[in-house]
Amino acid sequence: MELHQLRYFCAVADAGSFSRAAEKCHVSQPSLSQQIQKLESELGGRLFDRLGRSVRLTDLGGAFLPRARSVLHELSSAKDELSERLQSDAGPVVVGAIPTVAPYWLASRLAAFSRKFPKVHLTIAEEITPVLLDRLRAGSVDLAVLALPIRGHEFDSHPLFSERLFAALPRKHKLSRRPSLQLADLRRDPFLFLRDGHCFRETAVAACDRARLDPRVVFESGHLSSLLAMVGAGMGVSLVPEMAVDKSRPCRFVRIADPQAQRTIAAVVLRGRTLNRGSRALLSHLC
Repeated sequence: MELHQLRYFCAVADAGSFSRAAEKCHVSQPSLSQQIQKLESELGGRLFDRLGRSVRLTDLGGAFLPRARSVLHELSSAKDELSERLQSDAGPVVVGAIPTVAPYWLASRLAAFSRKFPKVHLTIAEEITPVLLDRLRAGSVDLAVLALPIRGHEFDSHPLFSERLFAALPRKHKLSRRPSLQLADLRRDPFLFLRDGHCFRETAVAACDRARLDPRVVFESGHLSSLLAMVGAGMGVSLVPEMAVDKSRPCRFVRIADPQAQRTIAAVVLRGRTLNRGSRALLSHLC
């Protein structure tokens, strides 16, 4: 049973004539008649009595007509709903972000996006990179803001910006007044690092490796704010991204002289996934 057969059937029932129905449906009368006959054959009975130039519904046709109209109405309603959804910004968007980005760079941008697109229902998931990549694969996160590089060829990355790394030092540290420093200058200092699993830890370790520095890690945390509080208390030194530099903290921030001591932040989506209008708007807003 084909949808066009249902349309032809309803048209004939409305017009009371094969010729007028064919004209309304913009098809030839023989073609329309053939499709009605195929429908009757499939249903196992005649839908119309042919009475000269007019037609009349049989009992079978009368019983089938409201069902056919209902199917066509549901189809039309579904098409209208989908068309409206394609044109509308309304709908849910789940955006993921790593903890070293969410409270610093992302928060104000999401607030501005919500003011611009009030019908988009944003949900923010703050997690470490491996968890966010798994959620992108599962479809429970639409877009994630991560540090490159990422593992996996099934993602599309849209670089947003790059930022330098800074050393966070206690205020009384002998190097705290310098405009920049080499990581090797901190060889004798105890280090405070993010825990394993945080991509920024990998960035910090890579910077230390380039400086041939084996950091003596005395404290680990899942939050930069905790590291900075410990630095301010004189527990040691740490490395932070530029966006986390906060002069109101009880510590000093000194740029790392290594030009490779930086990271690139990107918006990441699952390759091949069709984003809704709200997700596409958010991607454009961030880029």
